[in-house]
Amino acid sequence: MVQASSGKFLDEETYSRLMGFVAGMFSGVAKNTVGHPFDTVKVRLQTSQGTGRFKGPLDCVYKTLKQQGPRGLYLGFTPPLVGWVLMDAALLGSLHNYRMLLHKYVYPEYEKLPLSGCIISGVMSGWTVSFIAAPVELAKAKLQVQYGPGTTKYSGPIDVIRKVWAQSGVRGLYKGLISTLIFRSNFVFWWGSYELITQWFKNNTKLSDPAINFWAGGLSASFGFWTTAFPSDVVKQIVLCNDKCDGSFKAWRDTVRDVYQKQGIKGFFRGFVPSFLRSFPANAAALAAFEFVLRNSGAKPS
Repeated sequence: MVQASSGKFLDEETYSRLMGFVAGMFSGVAKNTVGHPFDTVKVRLQTSQGTGRFKGPLDCVYKTLKQQGPRGLYLGFTPPLVGWVLMDAALLGSLHNYRMLLHKYVYPEYEKLPLSGCIISGVMSGWTVSFIAAPVELAKAKLQVQYGPGTTKYSGPIDVIRKVWAQSGVRGLYKGLISTLIFRSNFVFWWGSYELITQWFKNNTKLSDPAINFWAGGLSASFGFWTTAFPSDVVKQIVLCNDKCDGSFKAWRDTVRDVYQKQGIKGFFRGFVPSFLRSFPANAAALAAFEFVLRNSGAKPS
């Protein structure tokens, strides 16, 4: 039994389930602090295809700093700061809970959850968090593509939500849900590779657990997830930023066709460099924070 702040006691399993969500909140803070400038550059490159606005990631950084200063790289920071706390709490909290449930009911004969269980729980957590992520990413994307005078349509994340709601209601806020679900289906590669890399480090190195979490988190996110998921992220961002798109599966397919016709295969990798560079430090910090809090909270391992 674990004593809660109220003086009442929680059983170990309930406490562990709750701590998964708490640890996810710390992960969200770490991820957004490290990764947001990279994400801004990525989104601007993805949504400016065919406009000639930027020659590449370095040109995007230079022009953003010249025109808007360092603040330009942190436009849209508030929704993901709040959003990443909520999303990582939901993502990693549900991941931890799905792992516990699978271990208890599907893989009870295993001492440790096998690779298949890690993959299944990872994909399920990705689909779960999509219902929180869709409106948060909508607000973030719309703010990130405001380039200054003449393009400033929204004053902040609340203004985005308010105007989208007034125009299209709930459907408008969730216009990117299909794209978000497709994008996060690639979690099969992230959590599968995270488990494989973690086990390799444990079996072949003398690194501490926090160091292993850091390196496994960064490598799995960069090479396991973003290299496979990036094309669907490009489509997702365009769907979110296109006011004429309703976010349906048909709209997702139309966007895929439009990107291919205008840019070819390379169009699906526009903005890849800043995204790839961001993914390692942001996710390494995030998963190290998550595992550290979970491990030191005394929560039952999954």
